[in-house]
Amino acid sequence: MKDRISGAHPIWMYFGRAVHEALNDRLGLTDEDVEVYVTSMMVEFLHRDSVFSIKDKEGRPVQSIAEMLMEGDVRLNAESFNREREVHRHIGDFLLFWSGMFPEFLREMRLRDARDLLLDVNEQAKESYFIASTFSHAPFTAEAQTFKKLSADFEAYQTGLMMVRASFNGIDGWNGGFDA
Repeated sequence: MKDRISGAHPIWMYFGRAVHEALNDRLGLTDEDVEVYVTSMMVEFLHRDSVFSIKDKEGRPVQSIAEMLMEGDVRLNAESFNREREVHRHIGDFLLFWSGMFPEFLREMRLRDARDLLLDVNEQAKESYFIASTFSHAPFTAEAQTFKKLSADFEAYQTGLMMVRASFNGIDGWNGGFDA
């Protein structure tokens, strides 16, 4: 298992500031738990293995949303409810990350599997975060509340990530506002 990047690492702090400015300062979304979660997800997704961490039974990375949904269904491929929760959490993260940071790549990815074209990205992300939120027992109690917020306000958090991306590129006159 790869080492996690700590919250004291410069890249974590950089993403944290960008997420805070987009969500809190610009959009008025003041949920610190979501800020920390989204920042952590962005740092984790720096590595391709984390973006495509869901594996099929043969150990191959699952790259389509439709296949992820099958992996996260206890009636199909998920061997436990914990697996169902983990896959749905990942689907929500995957769709939030790609639709907020790189929507053009998400469009290309969806073209690779015709089943993905039938999915409404926002609705699927909301549903997946909602499913993950229903696992509210220990040790998932705190995260369940975060997933409920991500499900309920998915589009706002997606917009926040679009602002984060824009801040990296200096788009729309907003340069991120980071003073060294």
